[in-house]
Amino acid sequence: MEISKDMTIGDVLDANMEVAPFFLEMGMHCLGCPSARSETVEQACAVHGVDADELIANINNFLAGNA
Repeated sequence: MEISKDMTIGDVLDANMEVAPFFLEMGMHCLGCPSARSETVEQACAVHGVDADELIANINNFLAGNA
């Protein structure tokens, strides 16, 4: 599966919980709350001052086994 920045945090975590540390490292500590799960990756990055393209690339590299 490839992650995109228009996917919700909930969809990403449901697909693979092993990526949770990527969100925790950017300061998103409420991964289970409904508002966090319904945000897109891009929205979460904007709120936390993180480059969405860089985060997506890092997650997809991890998922591909290239981390």
